[in-house]
Amino acid sequence: MKKEKKVWPEYFQRIFDGEKKYELRLADWECSPGDLLLLKEWDPKTKSYTGREIEKVVTHVLKTNDVKFWPKADVEKHGFLVISFD
Repeated sequence: MKKEKKVWPEYFQRIFDGEKKYELRLADWECSPGDLLLLKEWDPKTKSYTGREIEKVVTHVLKTNDVKFWPKADVEKHGFLVISFD
């Protein structure tokens, strides 16, 4: 299944360069190994897409709820996804 997600420029560039091979996301959506991620660069300053995109195949998904980046209520409701890709 193909999933489309926004990625901020500094993270997109690291993925593009091959340095970053995972994503940490709020687990408010389903993701499984074999899914295709369409990662679209999103500039939060201009609130628009830059036009750069990259596709990655999901190789592993770890769902957890011990990281505190998002509001506690959202974490308790959804947990997290740690997504590895090639």
